[in-house]
Amino acid sequence: MIGLIVTIFLLVYLAYALLRPEKF
Repeated sequence: MIGLIVTIFLLVYLAYALLRPEKF
């Protein structure tokens, strides 16, 4: 369960980083 939450969090973080490269 925890691993799934962490995986989703990392995917969202990477997606946000790709959408906002200037803030990454």
